[in-house]
Amino acid sequence: MKLNKRMIRIVTYGLLVTMFFVKTMPVYAWTYTIQWGDSLYKLSRRFGTNVATLKTVNRLSSDRIRAGGKLWIPEAPWKTTARVSTPQKVKVSSEDLYLLARLINGEARGEPFTGQVAVGAVILNRVKSGKFPKTIAGNIYKARQFESVANGQIWQPLTRSAVQAAKAALNGWDPSGGALYFYNPAKIRNPYSWIWSRKVVNRIGRHVFAV
Repeated sequence: MKLNKRMIRIVTYGLLVTMFFVKTMPVYAWTYTIQWGDSLYKLSRRFGTNVATLKTVNRLSSDRIRAGGKLWIPEAPWKTTARVSTPQKVKVSSEDLYLLARLINGEARGEPFTGQVAVGAVILNRVKSGKFPKTIAGNIYKARQFESVANGQIWQPLTRSAVQAAKAALNGWDPSGGALYFYNPAKIRNPYSWIWSRKVVNRIGRHVFAV
């Protein structure tokens, strides 16, 4: 079958568009829903990228973004030997990163991304508080603390959002409001549980966050 000139132009244009998308979209990326108060600068710091990259992969002509919109967040290369530092200069190993992601996955799978980050932030807040073990692993494996550790949910297949939430928490994002505890009130059967005495500072999804 012979192609006329018009069809050849259409096919050529389609190939050029495809090549443009392949070159401008990140190889590894995930979608983030913009929240009130977000800016490209804040998001670049939070997720370990830069404003120019965010503008390029999202084809933005300015720095303005709107709440409720979507952004592609490029996946930064992550080697198993890498170390991550928070703005507080705390360094953690990649093993700690993925352990934190596993706890987030076990405790907050199906929760909003902000809620997943908040769960990770609670662990980091405990590490810094002086009232709990001084390591991520020490807090996660502390006896009778987390349901997912007790029932094995922590070892379920790891989701990308849980890894991204762990990275975001390690980069200093704390949507929990400085919480040291989180719980699902629908699962607390005992009306006299000690958890009710803790001051609530935030609620995200099904979880309540307290100090």
